Amino acid sequence: MVEEKVFLLHAFLLGVRVCFIYDWLRILRRAIPHGDQTVALEDILFWIYCGAEVFLLMQRESDGSMRWFAMLGAFAGMLLYRRIISPWFVKYLSRALRKIIGWILRPLWFLKRVLFRLVKRVKIRLTYYLKMLKMTLKTR
Repeated sequence: MVEEKVFLLHAFLLGVRVCFIYDWLRILRRAIPHGDQTVALEDILFWIYCGAEVFLLMQRESDGSMRWFAMLGAFAGMLLYRRIISPWFVKYLSRALRKIIGWILRPLWFLKRVLFRLVKRVKIRLTYYLKMLKMTLKTR
Protein backbone atom coordinates (compact mmCIF):
# COMPACT_ATOMS: atom_id res chain seq x y z
CA MET A 1 0.00 0.00 0.00
CA VAL A 2 2.83 2.41 0.84
CA GLU A 3 4.53 1.59 -2.46
CA GLU A 4 1.38 2.45 -4.39
CA LYS A 5 1.11 5.82 -2.62
CA VAL A 6 4.73 6.59 -3.46
CA PHE A 7 4.12 5.48 -7.04
CA LEU A 8 1.08 7.75 -7.23
CA LEU A 9 3.13 10.65 -5.83
CA HIS A 10 5.88 10.02 -8.40
CA ALA A 11 3.28 9.95 -11.19
CA PHE A 12 1.75 13.20 -9.88
CA LEU A 13 5.18 14.86 -9.83
CA LEU A 14 5.87 13.56 -13.34
CA GLY A 15 2.71 15.32 -14.52
CA VAL A 16 3.85 18.55 -12.88
CA ARG A 17 7.34 18.22 -14.39
CA VAL A 18 5.97 17.57 -17.89
CA CYS A 19 3.79 20.68 -17.75
CA PHE A 20 6.65 22.72 -16.30
CA ILE A 21 8.93 21.76 -19.20
CA TYR A 22 6.21 22.51 -21.74
CA ASP A 23 5.69 25.90 -20.12
CA TRP A 24 9.33 26.69 -20.82
CA LEU A 25 8.69 25.89 -24.47
CA ARG A 26 5.68 28.20 -24.41
CA ILE A 27 7.74 30.97 -22.79
CA LEU A 28 10.47 30.65 -25.41
CA ARG A 29 7.86 30.71 -28.18
CA ARG A 30 6.38 33.91 -26.81
CA ALA A 31 9.75 35.59 -26.31
CA ILE A 32 11.37 34.45 -29.58
CA PRO A 33 9.08 33.99 -32.59
CA HIS A 34 9.21 30.47 -34.02
CA GLY A 35 8.20 29.16 -37.43
CA ASP A 36 5.68 26.34 -37.81
CA GLN A 37 8.36 23.78 -38.59
CA THR A 38 10.38 24.70 -35.51
CA VAL A 39 7.30 24.46 -33.30
CA ALA A 40 6.45 21.06 -34.79
CA LEU A 41 10.00 19.79 -34.21
CA GLU A 42 9.99 21.07 -30.62
CA ASP A 43 6.65 19.38 -29.98
CA ILE A 44 7.82 16.07 -31.45
CA LEU A 45 10.97 16.11 -29.30
CA PHE A 46 8.92 17.07 -26.24
CA TRP A 47 6.47 14.20 -26.71
CA ILE A 48 9.31 11.73 -27.28
CA TYR A 49 10.77 12.94 -23.99
CA CYS A 50 7.39 12.56 -22.25
CA GLY A 51 6.95 9.04 -23.58
CA ALA A 52 10.42 8.09 -22.36
CA GLU A 53 9.72 9.55 -18.92
CA VAL A 54 6.44 7.64 -18.59
CA PHE A 55 8.15 4.45 -19.76
CA LEU A 56 10.97 4.89 -17.24
CA LEU A 57 8.50 5.61 -14.43
CA MET A 58 6.52 2.47 -15.23
CA GLN A 59 9.72 0.44 -15.54
CA ARG A 60 11.12 1.69 -12.23
CA GLU A 61 7.99 1.67 -10.12
CA SER A 62 5.85 -1.19 -11.43
CA ASP A 63 8.22 -3.44 -13.37
CA GLY A 64 6.93 -2.19 -16.70
CA SER A 65 3.22 -2.91 -16.15
CA MET A 66 0.79 -0.10 -16.91
CA ARG A 67 -1.07 1.16 -13.87
CA TRP A 68 -4.04 3.35 -14.63
CA PHE A 69 -4.05 5.06 -11.26
CA ALA A 70 -0.54 6.28 -12.13
CA MET A 71 -1.85 7.76 -15.38
CA LEU A 72 -4.65 9.44 -13.42
CA GLY A 73 -2.04 10.73 -10.94
CA ALA A 74 0.04 12.21 -13.76
CA PHE A 75 -3.11 13.74 -15.27
CA ALA A 76 -4.03 15.23 -11.87
CA GLY A 77 -0.52 16.71 -11.54
CA MET A 78 -0.79 18.24 -15.01
CA LEU A 79 -4.27 19.59 -14.36
CA LEU A 80 -3.42 21.19 -11.02
CA TYR A 81 -0.21 22.70 -12.33
CA ARG A 82 -1.96 24.09 -15.43
CA ARG A 83 -4.76 25.62 -13.36
CA ILE A 84 -2.74 27.05 -10.46
CA ILE A 85 0.84 27.85 -11.50
CA SER A 86 1.08 27.82 -15.29
CA PRO A 87 -0.92 30.95 -16.19
CA TRP A 88 1.16 33.19 -13.91
CA PHE A 89 4.45 31.47 -14.66
CA VAL A 90 4.11 31.74 -18.45
CA LYS A 91 2.69 35.26 -18.44
CA TYR A 92 5.26 36.93 -16.21
CA LEU A 93 8.33 34.96 -17.21
CA SER A 94 7.71 35.44 -20.94
CA ARG A 95 7.17 39.16 -20.32
CA ALA A 96 10.45 39.36 -18.39
CA LEU A 97 12.32 37.38 -21.04
CA ARG A 98 10.99 39.65 -23.80
CA LYS A 99 12.24 42.69 -21.86
CA ILE A 100 15.67 41.13 -21.35
CA ILE A 101 15.91 40.26 -25.05
CA GLY A 102 14.77 43.81 -25.85
CA TRP A 103 17.53 45.28 -23.68
CA ILE A 104 20.07 43.07 -25.42
CA LEU A 105 18.82 43.85 -28.94
CA ARG A 106 18.18 47.58 -28.47
CA PRO A 107 21.84 48.57 -29.09
CA LEU A 108 21.85 46.35 -32.17
CA TRP A 109 18.71 48.03 -33.52
CA PHE A 110 20.31 51.43 -32.88
CA LEU A 111 23.47 50.33 -34.71
CA LYS A 112 21.37 49.04 -37.62
CA ARG A 113 19.57 52.38 -37.88
CA VAL A 114 22.84 54.34 -37.79
CA LEU A 115 24.39 52.11 -40.45
CA PHE A 116 21.27 52.40 -42.63
CA ARG A 117 21.44 56.21 -42.47
CA LEU A 118 25.16 56.17 -43.20
CA VAL A 119 24.70 53.93 -46.23
CA LYS A 120 21.86 56.15 -47.45
CA ARG A 121 24.03 59.28 -47.19
CA VAL A 122 26.92 57.59 -48.96
CA LYS A 123 24.56 56.44 -51.72
CA ILE A 124 23.21 59.97 -52.16
CA ARG A 125 26.74 61.39 -52.35
CA LEU A 126 27.88 58.74 -54.81
CA THR A 127 24.83 59.38 -56.97
CA TYR A 128 25.58 63.10 -56.92
CA TYR A 129 29.23 62.57 -57.90
CA LEU A 130 28.23 60.12 -60.64
CA LYS A 131 25.83 62.68 -62.12
CA MET A 132 28.52 65.37 -61.96
CA LEU A 133 30.96 63.03 -63.71
CA LYS A 134 28.44 62.27 -66.48
CA MET A 135 27.74 65.98 -66.95
CA THR A 136 31.46 66.72 -67.12
CA LEU A 137 32.06 63.97 -69.65
CA LYS A 138 29.17 65.13 -71.86
CA THR A 139 30.41 68.68 -72.08
CA ARG A 140 33.81 67.61 -73.40
